[in-house]
Amino acid sequence: MNKQDFTANLAEQQGIDKKQAAVWTDAVIKALTDALVAGEKVQFVGFGSFEVRQRAEKKARNPQTGEEVISPATQAPVFKAGKALKDTVAGK
Repeated sequence: MNKQDFTANLAEQQGIDKKQAAVWTDAVIKALTDALVAGEKVQFVGFGSFEVRQRAEKKARNPQTGEEVISPATQAPVFKAGKALKDTVAGK
């Protein structure tokens, strides 16, 4: 399911037009992104949580040349599924 499919599904479930559903989809994505950029953790009880984690620098190898290089430290967004979501997906 891509963003367009998700928006269409949201519109159908909520009985609204697709344009309004697209506005809400974009608003949720922007709010999540803004919170993560600000270093906040976003939690939806039963669904899961989004946060930014620091990844340390590490040694890597250039596959074309075989040369060892240092991959710099970065920040990466991560999602951790909540128990209710895990159970629902597992069919429990």
